[in-house]
Amino acid sequence: MEGLSVTYKLLVVDDEPVNLRLLDRLFSKDYYCLAASSGAEAIELLKQHDVAILITDQRMPGMTGIELLKETATLRPHMVRILLTGYTDAEALVEAINCNLVHLYLTKPWNNADLKLKVERALGEYENNKKRYALQLANERLQVRLKEMKRGFAYSLTEVLRARDTYRAEHAARVSAYAVAIAVRMSVSAEDCEDLAIAASLHNLGHIGTPDLLLENEPLTEADRIAFQAHTERGARILSATPELRNAADIVRFHHENFDGAGYPRGLKGEQIPLVCRIIRVAHEYDLLTWPKGRALGASHDQAVRMLNDRSGKECDPRVLEIVAELTPLDRHTPDVVMTPLGCLEAATSPAL
Repeated sequence: MEGLSVTYKLLVVDDEPVNLRLLDRLFSKDYYCLAASSGAEAIELLKQHDVAILITDQRMPGMTGIELLKETATLRPHMVRILLTGYTDAEALVEAINCNLVHLYLTKPWNNADLKLKVERALGEYENNKKRYALQLANERLQVRLKEMKRGFAYSLTEVLRARDTYRAEHAARVSAYAVAIAVRMSVSAEDCEDLAIAASLHNLGHIGTPDLLLENEPLTEADRIAFQAHTERGARILSATPELRNAADIVRFHHENFDGAGYPRGLKGEQIPLVCRIIRVAHEYDLLTWPKGRALGASHDQAVRMLNDRSGKECDPRVLEIVAELTPLDRHTPDVVMTPLGCLEAATSPAL
């Protein structure tokens, strides 16, 4: 290792100066050695240097060796940590090992040849740690990029809907905000909230292929009803073409299922219907009542809740309706609060409905 390991930095920490001198003489020929007489001093050095190996005494005043390892685990995550101890401290050692804080530990007095050999072998662990850490960072960056692409594609589709029908685009944006507000209170995971927000923003996507006449006229003939209901499957197929949006596609497919099994496209009932789909169903109906197309003013929050309660157990999940009743309505005259497509993702913990 001589001539190769000189570029590696090694930090020794001990409150006894004689031990620091011994360790410095032992390693200074092969490593760039740093020394600290306390845990606090070691932390300051670690902030300034990319240390490959940390060798620390356990029993030190102010901060023990294990406490130092805990403090520096996130500061230098790929650093290899070696603990020296002259005392039996089994409980603390077990904790450190179980928490993956210690690469190895040695008892005092140490054997110089044995310690040098173990440090040399620890360099391999250090290099492996760096590679794993680099791969982890690369994977995290990739996940962020994929999420940005997923949201960007969803946003583009919402703009397509807006170009065709402003009301339906604004309706979808409100439904998305309502749905996420409900989902947060029902302890839906952040990942599922992400898919829910996208699906709610695009739940009417399939209407791109629905004739305008069917969107405006009611009641519908049986043939017209079948053609109209096809929009859920059509929207799901469009979203399924993008792998990252397949979860959202499934939500769109089932967002018109009714709690009593009378919905479409599959006639799912009760718990058969995914919770996020039941949430969109309620949010969709709530918005149609409070923001009806072509009318100056819709129902108030309380009025809408009463009307939806009449559908409890039919179109709507009673549990979801309980959450809706508890939420505070948005100001009827400030629609911009929820008009930004997917904007609800950044405000998922807002208490307003």
